[in-house]
Amino acid sequence: MPVETITDTLPPRPVLQSALRGAAGKCPACGEGHVFSKFITVADACDHCGEDLSHHRADDLPAYLNIFVVGHVVVGFMLVVMTYKLMDMWTTTFVTMAVCVISALFLMRPLKGMVVGLQWALRMHGFGGHED
Repeated sequence: MPVETITDTLPPRPVLQSALRGAAGKCPACGEGHVFSKFITVADACDHCGEDLSHHRADDLPAYLNIFVVGHVVVGFMLVVMTYKLMDMWTTTFVTMAVCVISALFLMRPLKGMVVGLQWALRMHGFGGHED
């Protein structure tokens, strides 16, 4: 017989809504407070509803997602530029580096917020009232 856990008896949390709230930098629980206290430092608790956010374990997943997305954008950009010979080699190199840095900085915060929102919705890493 399967063992019933604490999370089996709790109502489900909206996964997509929580991920979108996190990506917007808002609390996945209430959608009003802030997830971040600094650029990519997750706050210990929501400043609006008090939801404990210290359980998050985003670790390297946002960085891996960032590399995945930025890599595809840059490769597509380079394929177009090199196929139609729109720029010379050095210009392409420096533009590509700028696109990489700017897009990586732009994406890191929403991706980390999204991961924290998903962890909250799926009751991972202590968000479900239990320790892992």
